[in-house]
Amino acid sequence: MTSSFEFHTYPARLSDAERDKALSVLRDGVAMGRLSHDTFVRRMELALVARRSDELAALIADLPRENRFSRLVFGSVEAVSGFTVRLRRAWQAEKLPKLLLPHPASGHPLRIGRDPGSGLRLSHETVSRVHAELRHQGGLWVLRDLGSTNGTTVNGRRVVGAAVVREGDQIGFGQITYRLATH
Repeated sequence: MTSSFEFHTYPARLSDAERDKALSVLRDGVAMGRLSHDTFVRRMELALVARRSDELAALIADLPRENRFSRLVFGSVEAVSGFTVRLRRAWQAEKLPKLLLPHPASGHPLRIGRDPGSGLRLSHETVSRVHAELRHQGGLWVLRDLGSTNGTTVNGRRVVGAAVVREGDQIGFGQITYRLATH
């Protein structure tokens, strides 16, 4: 008596590397103008749910694969662009006026605003009367926006609530910007 067994084999599960490679080709396709944003988003969604390699291959079949030379060129352009941005920020940071941090032992926060009672009075139309405060807490300096109209920023990012700041950070009150310093 012989019995036959039938085993169903399923295709191997896609690896993350295969999926990442297809997503990279799709990103390059949209960067080179070969895909519209909507087409890119739809193909990306399909790539994320694909189960087989042939499904991924169909999504990128009409896109050219980037060769080493073009990757080298794009990488070089990206590196140079990033360097110029970092250089410009560094140059601007050195030209900013310094805001000396008060001695931490004072225990009182430094109020910043247009109000005459502020510890740091800034008479600029983009600075609120009671704009922000700088306080030493637990060994750290904390900058808190006090509901200002034009916002408080740390290194170009708007402060929502409070943010820890360090020497060298660029802090802004409305359109007035300083570089924090200890001496």
